[in-house]
Formats: sequence, C-alpha cells, structure tokens
Amino acid sequence: MYLLDTNALLFFLYDNEKLSKKASEVIYCNDEKISISIVSMWEIAIKSSIGKLEIRSSISKIADTCEKERLNILPIKPFHLDEIRHLPPIHGDPFDRLIISQAITENLVIITKDGTIPQYHVKVLW
Repeated sequence: MYLLDTNALLFFLYDNEKLSKKASEVIYCNDEKISISIVSMWEIAIKSSIGKLEIRSSISKIADTCEKERLNILPIKPFHLDEIRHLPPIHGDPFDRLIISQAITENLVIITKDGTIPQYHVKVLW
C-alpha cells in the first residue's frame, strides 16, 4: 500500500514524464492500493492561493480525478496528529510532516521525489 506525496500527485496529474519508472509502474499498475492524503490537496490549495504553484484545476476536480483513477483519499485522523509529536525536527514543512506521520501510522510506502523524507526511516519509493 502506497501514499503519494504532493510532488508525485502533481506529476501524476500534470506531468507523467517526471515520475520515476518505479513510481509510474506502481501507480499505473493499480494492483496495490494507492492513497493520497487530503493534506496534499490542502497544500496545493494553499500554495496556489499564495502564488507558489500554478494549478489548472480546482481542488474538487483534483479529488474527482483521483477517485476516477481509484486513488483513495486519506483523511486526517487524530492518531496521525499524535504521531507528529514523536517525529524528529528534520523537516520543517508541516504538510510533509503530516504525510510522513500518516505513512508511519497507516504502514504505507511514500511515493516521493523528496530526498529529506527517507531520513525519517519511513519506507519510500521513487
């Protein structure tokens, strides 16, 4: 079971060529359950609203596309937030910290290009 980081989600939606070969195989194979965190949609909305990201779709449309592609949308649960308290201060990005916490508590492999995330000793695929 896998969890797409925000960068992998954006590559999947808008620029497939930027996905690694391994990431593409896992995502398009669809034999495994693949989730995206609602945190990624929140991050996209925030970064879009402050001009750090140009996006072609509404968040609702992104969610619809994910559901059509059989990607599970993972909500934020209280135990995900509890896990954040135990993470070392390696990464300052609150979105990534919550995605890492979700991956740990849900026992998911994170599909990400982010080189900092493996420092948390979480399973990563790229």
